[in-house]
Amino acid sequence: MPAKIFLLKGDITEMEVEAIVNAANTALDFEYEAGSVVRHKGGERITEECERLAPRRLGAATATTAGNLKSLFVIHAVIAQPGEKATAESIRLATRESLFRAEEKAIRSLALPALGTGQAGLTAEECAPIMLKAVLYHINMRTGLEKIYFVLQDDAALKVFEEVLQELTARPQAGAA
Repeated sequence: MPAKIFLLKGDITEMEVEAIVNAANTALDFEYEAGSVVRHKGGERITEECERLAPRRLGAATATTAGNLKSLFVIHAVIAQPGEKATAESIRLATRESLFRAEEKAIRSLALPALGTGQAGLTAEECAPIMLKAVLYHINMRTGLEKIYFVLQDDAALKVFEEVLQELTARPQAGAA
C-alpha cells in the first residue's frame, strides 16, 4: 500500500500516530516553542532521554519514547545549533533522517510539523517544498510508512503546503511541452 500524505491544521502533540517529529537543536534542549509543548505534555521522561542522547549533529534525527503523549515515539529532528536559525539544508537533512528513524522503528503513521518555521527563521514558503520533496522522494522508494501527516499551526501555512503538494504531484497534461 503506497504511503499517503495528509495536510491539516492542529496540535501535533494531540495526534494519534505512532510517532511525531519535533524540531530540535543539536543540544536537544527544547529551545523551540513547539518543543517546550512536547516536553510539557510528554513529561520528564522525554527530557531525560534527550539529555542522555545529546548532543547530536546538525541534520540528524533521534527517537525517544513519547512519555504521556498519544504517540509511541518522538523523533527529534536537529535543524539548528542552539541560538541559531535553521537552513534549507538542515531542514532537508533532518526531514530525511526523521523518515529513516521512522523506518528503523517500523512506524506506519508519522506526523511532521513545518520544520524550521517560527523561531527557527524559515517561512512556510521556504519550508514546504524542502520537506514535501524529501517526503515524496522517500515514499517513492520502498517504505513501511502508510500515513504521513503534516500538522500545521495556522491556515496560512496549511494553504502553502496544499499548494506546494499540488504542484509537486501534478501530472503533466498530455501534449504539454
